[in-house]
Amino acid sequence: MTWKIGIVGAGNISTQYLTNLTSYPDVEVVAIDDLIPERAQAQAEKFGVPVWGPENTVINIPEVDLVVNITPPEVHIDVSTLAIRAGKHVWSEKPLGLNREKAKALLDEAKERGVWVCCAPDTVLGPGIQSALRAFADGSAGRPMAGVAIMQQPGPDLWHPDPAFLFQTGAGPTLDIGPYYFTSLVLALGPVVSVTAAGGKARDKRTVMSGPKEGTDFDVTVPTTTNVLLKHANGASSMCMYSFDSGQVRMGILEFQGSDGTVVAPDPNMFDGPTTRHAGGKADDGVMAEAAGNGRGIGVVEIYRAVSKGQAPRLQGELAYHVLDIMLAVEESIAENRTVEITSVPPQVDPLPEGWDPLTKAE
Repeated sequence: MTWKIGIVGAGNISTQYLTNLTSYPDVEVVAIDDLIPERAQAQAEKFGVPVWGPENTVINIPEVDLVVNITPPEVHIDVSTLAIRAGKHVWSEKPLGLNREKAKALLDEAKERGVWVCCAPDTVLGPGIQSALRAFADGSAGRPMAGVAIMQQPGPDLWHPDPAFLFQTGAGPTLDIGPYYFTSLVLALGPVVSVTAAGGKARDKRTVMSGPKEGTDFDVTVPTTTNVLLKHANGASSMCMYSFDSGQVRMGILEFQGSDGTVVAPDPNMFDGPTTRHAGGKADDGVMAEAAGNGRGIGVVEIYRAVSKGQAPRLQGELAYHVLDIMLAVEESIAENRTVEITSVPPQVDPLPEGWDPLTKAE
C-alpha cells in the first residue's frame, strides 16, 4: 500500500519536494496545482505527475490521501483548512501559520475530523540532527542545561531574485530560518516557557542585488536581527541570534549543553552533517551522518509510516504550533520590550531509530 500525494504550490521549493517524493516507495505523487497553472504543468511534465491544474485541483481529487502545502506563509492556514475539510492529511511548509488563534483552530478542527496536520522543517528528521538528538538523549552529556543557536548573514537580498517576501510579515530571519533552530532546541531541551528578545532592522528599505529585479527597492517590515533568550520548562536556557544584517557569514551553529558535556550538532537547515561530543575541554572524533535519500519530503514518509502503525507522527502540528508560539513571542518581546510567557506545550518526540531510511519501503 502507498499513499497518494497531492502538491499545492509549484514554486521554487516544489522541485526539491518532487525530486524526493517521486523517489520514495511509500508514497506516490498523483497531482500538483498552482495559482499559475502553467507552473504546475511544467512541474508535472518534468516529474511525471499525471494530474495538474489551477487552484483547488488537488483538494478536489478524492483519492489524494495527503496534501503537501507549499504555498506562501500567509495562506498556509487557508489551504490546510480546505484540505482537512476534504478529509485529507496535511504536510505544511513552515511556519504552520501566522497567528496563534487561526493555527489553533486548524489543529482543533483536524483533530475533530480525524486527520493529521504536520509541519516542516523535516530537516530535523534527517540523519544529521537525529544523530545529535540521540547523542544528547543518551544521557552522556548529563542534565540538560543550555542551548546555543546562531545564524548570521548579510541577507538573501544579495542573491535571491525576488527577496521582498523574506523581509516582510511571516518571514525575516526569525520566522524564515528560526524554525530549523527552534524546533531542534525544543526537541533536545524540551518545551519553552518564556521568551525575552531584543533586536530591530538595519534599514527600512532594501534593494534587490541580482536577477531580473536587480536595483528594485522594497520595504522591510519585520526585525532583521534578533537576539533571543529562551527559558525551558526543565530549567535549561537557550541563547539564539538570527540576522540578515551581519557583515559576517556564520551559519549552522547549534549546540546542546549538559551538566557533563556538550553535543555540537550539524546545521539544522541541512539533512546531514557531523555531530561531536565535548567533555572536559576535549572533543571526540565525531560522527558524520550522511543524508543519502534524505531531503524535503521525508516528513511525509514519516507521517505515512506512523499512521500506518496507529502512531502519532513526530512532526505533528502541536510541535509546530509551539515553535510558532515562540517565534511570535520573539516579535512581541522586541516590539513591547518585555518577557513573553509561552503557554503551549508540545508533545514529547523521540528520535527516529538509527538507520531509518525513506528509500526502503515500510513493512
